[in-house]
This record gives sequence, C-alpha cells and structure tokens, in this order.
Amino acid sequence: MLESAPRAFRGASIFYSASARRQKGVSMTNSANKETKKTITGKVHFIGIGGCSMNGLAQILRERGYEVQGSDRSTSPFTERLTELGVPVFIGHDAKNVEGCGTVVYSAAIPADNPERVHARELGIPEIERSEALGLISEKYAEVIGIAGCHGKTTITSMLALISEIAASNATVHVGGMVDFLGGGIRIGSDELFITEACEYVESFLTLHPTVVLINNIDNDHLDYFKTFDNIVNAFRKFIRLMPENGLLIGCSDDEHVRALIAEFGSMRTITYGLDKAFSPDYYPENIEYSELGCPSFDLMRRGEKLGRIELNVPGRHNMLNAVAAATVALSHGVEFEDIARALPEFHSVQRRFEFYGERNGVKVFHDYAHHPSEIRAAMDSAVRTCRGGRVFVVFQCNSYTRAKTLFLKEMNCFGDAYEVLVPDIYPGRETDDGSVHSRDMVDAINRESHNAKYIATFEEINEYLKENAREGDLVLTLGSGDVYKQSRLFVK
Repeated sequence: MLESAPRAFRGASIFYSASARRQKGVSMTNSANKETKKTITGKVHFIGIGGCSMNGLAQILRERGYEVQGSDRSTSPFTERLTELGVPVFIGHDAKNVEGCGTVVYSAAIPADNPERVHARELGIPEIERSEALGLISEKYAEVIGIAGCHGKTTITSMLALISEIAASNATVHVGGMVDFLGGGIRIGSDELFITEACEYVESFLTLHPTVVLINNIDNDHLDYFKTFDNIVNAFRKFIRLMPENGLLIGCSDDEHVRALIAEFGSMRTITYGLDKAFSPDYYPENIEYSELGCPSFDLMRRGEKLGRIELNVPGRHNMLNAVAAATVALSHGVEFEDIARALPEFHSVQRRFEFYGERNGVKVFHDYAHHPSEIRAAMDSAVRTCRGGRVFVVFQCNSYTRAKTLFLKEMNCFGDAYEVLVPDIYPGRETDDGSVHSRDMVDAINRESHNAKYIATFEEINEYLKENAREGDLVLTLGSGDVYKQSRLFVK
C-alpha cells in the first residue's frame, strides 16, 4: 500500500485544483447533470432548510456571499441555528416565499407538487435537488474528501470536524447529522479542503467531485432503490471512478467488499485501516482496553509503528473503528498525531447515535438511529458494554415495509444479547402498507434465532410494559430511523 507524503489541511495540495482538473479532462459534470450544466445564482431559497444536510449547504453558500433563505414545515435545532445566524426561515410552505429568488434548492423529501416548487416553475426559477447542490458546492474546493459507506460515515465525518477544530486546521466539513459542538452539521473553513459525507442512497454521491474517497463498509441496505447487492457495489465503484488519476482511496480492510474494490483499483494510491490484523491494514489498534462504560482506549499503529494512545468517550467496538478511520484521513493530510489524540477524547457522539436520553427509576434510556442488522449489532455492543450486570430491553421500530421484507424476515441474529425485544407497528416512512408484511412477521423471525421478541403495537403500551418490567440497573435501547426517537421521550418522563 502506498501512502502519500504528508500534507496539511491548511497547506498546499498535491491534488489538482478545480481548474487543473478541467485541464486534465476530468468532467465537472456527471450522470446527474451531464445534459445541462446547472449553476446557483441570485438569492437561494431552500425548501426543507431544516434538514440535516440542507442547513449546512445554506450556511456554506451564505459564507460564500450568497443571500440565502428557506422554509420548513416546523422548527428544529437546525432552523433555530439558522435564525441565530440571521438566515430568514419561513415555517410552512407558501408559494410567495420563492418570489424574487434566483435558485430554488429542494430536498428529496419535497415532492414536485409542493406549492413553492410549483410557483418556482411558473416563474422560471431553476430548481436544484440537494445532492446536485452539494456537488456544485464541492466543485469549488481544491480537495474534496468523500466519507462513504453504508454505516458510520456521520460519526467519522463528525470526528474529522472535531480534529479540524482542535488542530486549528481550516477544513470545511459537512455532516449529515446534528453535532453538538458544531451547533448543527457544518464547520466553515477555507475553500482549499472540503470533507463531506457521501451518501450512496439513490446514488446521490455521484454528484460530488472527490479527490479522496474513504469507504467504511458496503452492506445490503436501500434495496428499495438498488434492488440487488451488485448494484450497491457498482455504485461505490462509480464513486471511486469520479476521482482524478492521482486520487487517494482509503478503505476499511475488515470489509470483504471494500477489500475487493481496493484490489480492483490497485493502480491507485490506497491506504487501508481496520481492526483485524489478518488483512494487513496500514492503520490498526493494539492493546485495546474498555472502561466501565464500554469506551475503548488503544494504541494506534501504522504498519507496526506505535503512533501513540487514543482514549474514547463513546462506547463500542464500532466507534473504535470509526476513530481509526478518522485518524487515518487526518494523518494522510499532515495532521499531527498529538492533535488527533487530543481531539478524539472530546468527541461525545452525534445526536441519535447511542445518545443518552435520561434515566427513570434507575433505568437508563438510550436511542440509536440503527435501522440495519449491522448497525443494530454495533448498537447492541455499546448497550451491553454500558449496562454491566443489568438487562437490556430493546424497542425496535422498523421504518420501512421494504426494509422489513428484505432485511428483517431472514436470519435475525442481531438481537441475541437483548433480554427482550419489543416491536411496535412498522413506521411507514415513504411507503404505504400493502398488507404483505407485519411487525408480527419480524417478531417470528427474531424468535427463530433468539426467542426474546414480543409484538406490542403502540409506544404507549410499550411504555406501560417497561414501567412494570424494567428495574434499577437495566437499560432501555430504542432503535430505528422513524419517529421512535420522539417516542423514546415517553420512557424518561
């Protein structure tokens, strides 16, 4: 494996600048916008500005001198942060909100018949989907690091944002989640380096212009769009191909599908990281210890050389892997190990990632966004390490009928460490119930493996069940990407 010479976040880049990439013939368009080159002009109106990604894009454009505003159906910590910055935010969607604007940016959740989108078309105002806007913004940076993978990318990107803060680096970082120390999901830095989550869903990351790609894992998620696992792998393959000839591929060697892509693109510069030394990663942890709360500490190794010790204040083996990934990116860009070792202990998770919601009668309540078996296994690892001697009650809400059928009717071996798994009705999300799957079917699948699941239809009934059965020292872990995080508040009132 070849590693590039160190280069500082704030220093000169060995990668092509945007103009140099054009001279080398690297297209600044892609499959999403190949026919017509879209641009962002005039006052920019964001429909769905309260989204975790949308608010960050609004802040970047504001910093670049654009006049920005937006609308959303309700207030949120993101909209409150924008208001603090002086960005006009309209609550509710009204056609007149887009009048006088030069560009409308909308999130994927905003349908074509939204009154603001309809009026924008009537006025001839160009519309740009969120991922396209992110791609256009990324084009303006000399270096773009895309943090990809089906799981972990929000945490890795957030860790990099904190490293950038502690190291006094000047990277702009775009995170797809609420990060407390950022007061949102964005860190505004220079136009030299842009670090962003690169989401594979509907292949939205193909609008980006990466010079560095990190892939943490590849899993069988979002089958409602991809249909087959081969299509998922091919999406990541296309993402790697967006890099210029001297781009850098960073991959997790623990994942067999990532290893295969690294071998396939063997002519590129590559760096690997992982927990399993059997696959000879360039960066890996040794001498691992866990605190009473399940938080790991370890020596970070680089090809047999001990760089120093890192202590984390977030639990679980998966967070150790995320930390090694973030450290690998930072070290590849010239950040001193001492700054990384100072930054990572200050990281206290992203909202909805094993987030502590409170305690009732000695029972601690945590929530995790996990909605895939791999993510659930990671969250369960954190729960078991945190709940020493007590029992773990899991409340799992599936957020999609398609996901229920494709992921949660098969081998359900991710709940084995739970004392009980309580399963309410499926959250419909973007779908409608056609009657082909029910929560009881998932309960049957879980019970074939671990015999610890119960169907309880509503959160009110689950709350009563937990009041009667959970005792001091136990832990309640709510899981899912639907509205379960809101319902979890019931358990601590």
